[in-house]
Amino acid sequence: MPESPDIALARRLYESHADPAVMAQIMAPDLEWDITPGFPFGGVYHGFDSMMNDFFGSLLPHFESFGAQAEQYYATDDGHVFVSGHYHGVTKDGQMADARFIHLWTIRDGKLAALRQAADSHVLQQALNGATR
Repeated sequence: MPESPDIALARRLYESHADPAVMAQIMAPDLEWDITPGFPFGGVYHGFDSMMNDFFGSLLPHFESFGAQAEQYYATDDGHVFVSGHYHGVTKDGQMADARFIHLWTIRDGKLAALRQAADSHVLQQALNGATR
């Protein structure tokens, strides 16, 4: 069975390792980026530029490396894709963190238009605060 176009769109994001050029091509300019409360810099960001500058611009300077690894994709018939996976990060002071996530994407006009994220925020907060598991 061929992969749905919506899953292919979401897969392109994760397989690009969130390459900003790819993100600009496949995300709606009026993107809504909803990061769960408790996650570092959690909140709702409106627009592609806010997501890149306000969210990632605040989060990434705390990490030597940080990425999202998708593991499973599920599509609905009404323009939504669920992606489960995990984040892997290494903080600037060498703390490692692996945290599970689920992303709910809304697809509109062939673009990723909204993200609602839920993740194991505690693991990332511990790593950023220097705690070990």
